Amino acid sequence: MIHELIGKQVEVVTGDITYRGVLIEIGETEIYLKSEEGWITVPVDRVVDVRAA
Repeated sequence: MIHELIGKQVEVVTGDITYRGVLIEIGETEIYLKSEEGWITVPVDRVVDVRAA
């Protein structure tokens, strides 16, 4: 299901921060987002939820 969000605006929620941006790639260890401020890399083991923005 999460792969359907690639190329779309998403929110990636960790235990303490919610990141917003376009989902570019889901790797084995990291999720890659492109935001207005630049690239965001979030470790997969910290992700609580990924949802459409």
